[in-house]
Amino acid sequence: MRIGIDLGGTKIEGIALDAGGAELLRRRVPTPAGDYHGTLRAIADLVAALESETKQTGTVGIATPGAISPATGLLKNSNSVVLNAKPLDRDLETILKRPVRIENDANCFAVSEAVDGAGAGANVVFGVIIGTGVGGGIAIGGKVLSGRHRIAGEWGHNPLPWPRDDERPGRACYCGKHGCIETFLSGSGLAADFFRATGEKLGAEHIVRRREDKRVVECLERYHDRLARGLASVINLIDPDLIVLGGGLSNMDDLYPSLMRRIGAYAFSDRTDTPIVKATHGDSSGVRGAAWLWEKHP
Repeated sequence: MRIGIDLGGTKIEGIALDAGGAELLRRRVPTPAGDYHGTLRAIADLVAALESETKQTGTVGIATPGAISPATGLLKNSNSVVLNAKPLDRDLETILKRPVRIENDANCFAVSEAVDGAGAGANVVFGVIIGTGVGGGIAIGGKVLSGRHRIAGEWGHNPLPWPRDDERPGRACYCGKHGCIETFLSGSGLAADFFRATGEKLGAEHIVRRREDKRVVECLERYHDRLARGLASVINLIDPDLIVLGGGLSNMDDLYPSLMRRIGAYAFSDRTDTPIVKATHGDSSGVRGAAWLWEKHP
């Protein structure tokens, strides 16, 4: 049995999969806000509950914002700041009394979709999360490509490609730079663009519902073009077999044909036909991918 844990800012979700990837059980508990040791206990209790109810023991994979630094062995880059500078993997191995595998949540998303989701059968899959933030992960042969510094796929903190004059220098990003892709393509980035154009404050979820408003149509046109530019730069770099989108903003059905029409103008190729598809497992991809970090029992 494989157990996956998706450690989020507000909830911790656990799943148990059998050897073939079928779901045996799923449970969810609140994340103890601002409480690192409480978070460790909540994960341990969730693993114990999954094993108790299935009457099986399992390997444990963890999807978390951020990544374990190879330099320090501590978690870095997490927007759940209570986790940063902590030896999360070692502390969990101590409390669970077994090895664990930890990966960035976007990496787990990519693995889930590559193994038995929208990217099944594709060798190189780039997984994109566009929602509260902008994340990315790379799966090759169904396995995570983490990279030397554990930041492979972090396209959201590259600058927006081919920026126009009115896009420079861009909004400030929490990473300390300006004009990151995340500041344009996250939910708050979409809302900020609409506010700049109209003077009206509206959340991303409300913007995408007001398609009868000409100002919304123009805002989404800009969003589609910026996403096309961002993905074209990924195609130029790793030329994946497939790109799969997840996160709240991936639910715009007209996004997919729009991207396919636009990307060819930016990618460095005579023809660009990279499939861009919606995630099969949706919000479950992170927790499923965490379980798939153990491709087989050790």
